[in-house]
Amino acid sequence: MTSIGPERTDEYWNEVDQALARYPIAPELTPSPRRSTPFADAYDLRFTSLGPYRLFGYLSLPKGDGPFPALINTPRYGSVNTPPHWDDRQRYVVLTFMHRGQRLADEPFAAAYPGLLTRDIDDPQRYIYRAIVADCLRAAEFLVERPEVDPARIGIVGDDLAIITAARRPTFAALVVSGLLWYRLNEARLRSDAYPVEEINDYLRTYPEREEAVVQTLRYVDPLYHAPRVTARTLLLEGDPGALGGPEWLAPLAEMFGGEVDRYRLAHEGGTDHDAHDAWLASQLGAAPKPRLWEVAR
Repeated sequence: MTSIGPERTDEYWNEVDQALARYPIAPELTPSPRRSTPFADAYDLRFTSLGPYRLFGYLSLPKGDGPFPALINTPRYGSVNTPPHWDDRQRYVVLTFMHRGQRLADEPFAAAYPGLLTRDIDDPQRYIYRAIVADCLRAAEFLVERPEVDPARIGIVGDDLAIITAARRPTFAALVVSGLLWYRLNEARLRSDAYPVEEINDYLRTYPEREEAVVQTLRYVDPLYHAPRVTARTLLLEGDPGALGGPEWLAPLAEMFGGEVDRYRLAHEGGTDHDAHDAWLASQLGAAPKPRLWEVAR
């Protein structure tokens, strides 16, 4: 089997773009009074992705005269995603959405955890994350077209899905990256037995003859292949030295981004880390920071 390079990766994702373009977004917004506040109106969002498949999202629109800076949160690896945070809703148009299989977007397909990471992983054309990436691209297309959004001030926060989305839809001014899953996953699985990485090892213990196919599929989603297309300024959140996710581990990725990159070493203190990347993102999008530590807030 031949190795996959950038050209084949682009061809693969170009085919996804072409397939996705055949389906109109067809958004439906339903007001959500219980989540609305004096400063922002909340909506439940339904929209169409590849398939066609109807997805769900939480949309928050600040009250007042726009356009406003905007923020999109890509889904985490898990069944549930929560509505946008109170602090973000005071400053940004915010979209938090569920990809296919996650709760509120789990009809007709309900994702299994563990198990989603390896669903059809031996076939790149059927791998579930081919469609999930399309879900993220479609969410970005929806947000950028909202009249309340300033197209020059859109940020995206998340893991590998955020990187691929920013690469394939280069409309973002800022990207915050943490909790990478697919980055160098074929190496990471040999150094870790933690889930969800261990799902790959579980799968290959069951189907050892499929290892080369799995390796090839994972190359399509490895952010190393996508980072050069990212034009947004990026904040890369790093773990401890020597660990997966540490500065040495992430150094090859940091060098690949097409835009400027800032690196932040996590202190493992929730408030400190939150306030640091919140202030960074606010500075990129022209908004005020919202520190949560009382000492800083005073």
